[in-house]
Amino acid sequence: MGRIIIFTGKGGVGKTSVAAAHAVASANEGKNTLLVSADMAHNLGDIFQTEVGGHTKKVRENLSLLELDPDMLMKEEFPNVNKAITALMGSSGGVSVGNVGDNFIIPGFENLFSLLKIRDIYESGVYDRIIVDCAPTGETLSLLKLPELLTWYMEKFFPVGKVMVRVLSPVSKVKYKVTLPTNQAMNEIEEMHGQMVLLQELLKDPDICSVRLVCVPEKMVVEETKRNYMYLNLYDYQVDRVFVNRILPDDTGSDFMNRWRDIQKKYMNEIESVFTEVPITKIPWYSEEVRGEDAIGLLADRVLNIPGLFDISVRNEKETYEAIDGGYCLTVKLPGADPEEVKVAVHDMDIDIKVNNYNRCIPLPNTLRGASVTDLEFEENKLRISLKLKDAAEETGKDVSQP
Repeated sequence: MGRIIIFTGKGGVGKTSVAAAHAVASANEGKNTLLVSADMAHNLGDIFQTEVGGHTKKVRENLSLLELDPDMLMKEEFPNVNKAITALMGSSGGVSVGNVGDNFIIPGFENLFSLLKIRDIYESGVYDRIIVDCAPTGETLSLLKLPELLTWYMEKFFPVGKVMVRVLSPVSKVKYKVTLPTNQAMNEIEEMHGQMVLLQELLKDPDICSVRLVCVPEKMVVEETKRNYMYLNLYDYQVDRVFVNRILPDDTGSDFMNRWRDIQKKYMNEIESVFTEVPITKIPWYSEEVRGEDAIGLLADRVLNIPGLFDISVRNEKETYEAIDGGYCLTVKLPGADPEEVKVAVHDMDIDIKVNNYNRCIPLPNTLRGASVTDLEFEENKLRISLKLKDAAEETGKDVSQP
C-alpha cells in the first residue's frame, strides 16, 4: 500500500522546503518517491534548481518531480469530465456553453483535475510515496473539500435531474429554445460521481493519506494554523504532524534577535498547548537559504531523521453516532473551535455544520429522517449534537442552532 502526504500552511512559512525534504528523505530510504506541486505558484524548480513543468521529471534515483497544470490536465487527461459538466449545463438559443472556448471551466473546478491526477498516479502503483506540496491554507481547504461537495450535490440533484431531462427534453428546444443535456451527458455525469466517491475514499483513508501542517511561531501564522487544523477536522481529514519552522537558537548574540526569540517561545508554548495530540517537529532557522538539493538533503538529514517519519502517527476520530433517549448524538471533532462561531441546522436528510465561512453537509441515516437538533455542547474539543425525532423533540421543548 502506498502513502500520500499533503503539506499545507500559510504562504511563506517554508512548506515547500519541508515537503521537498520529506521527498529527499523518502528517496534516501530507497522508496520510489514523487514530489508533486499542486500550488499554481510552482517553485519546485527553484528549490531543486531545475526546470520541472507539467510532466514527471526524474532528478535523482528514487525521486521525481511534477508541477500540476490543471488546464493541461483538463484538456489532455480528463476531457470527458469537463465535457460532462458543460454538457449538463445545456444550451440556450442555439449557443452551447461549450462553444465559448476551449478554456471554459467552472470557477474553482480546475482544482478537481489536480486531485484526479494524484489519484491516478497513486493507483498506477509506480510510486511508493507521493508528497504533495499544496497551495496556502485557504486554497488547500477549498481543494480538499471539493470532492465531498461535488459528491453531495450529485447525490442530491442528479436523480431528480435525470428524470426531469427525460420528461422535458422533447419540448424544451421547441418551446423555450433550450437544449437539455443528452442521455450520454447524464451518463458521463454519473460516471464522474463514481470518480468523486473513489477520490474521497482515497483522500480520507487513514492508512494512506494524511495532512501535515507547516508554520512559524508568530501570532498571525499560529492563529491561521489553529483554524486550519479545526477546519481539516471538520472535513474529516487526518492531521498527523506539525512542523514549526525558523526557530531561533537560545542565544543569538543579539539583543534584537533575543527579543524575537522570546516572542517565538511565547507562541511555541501556545502551539504545544493546542496540538497536544499531534507530534510537533521544530526546524531551526538556518543562516543560509534552503535552496538546491544539497541544502534540502541537509534539512532531511538534520531535522527529519525521525523514526517512523512516514508512518501515520495519529488516528483522528471519525464522526460517530451514539444512541440516546429518543434519538442519537452525533459527535464531530472540532479542536479549538469557538462555540459562538459554530452553527448547526438540519435540512431534510442532512445536517449542516458551519464554522465561520466553512460549511459541511453530513448526510443523516434514514432512521433520523425528520429529526431536529435539541442540544449542542462542546466537550474536550468535540461538538456533540443531539438529534431527536419529532415526538421526542417536542417533549424536550428545546430547539437550538448554536452551542
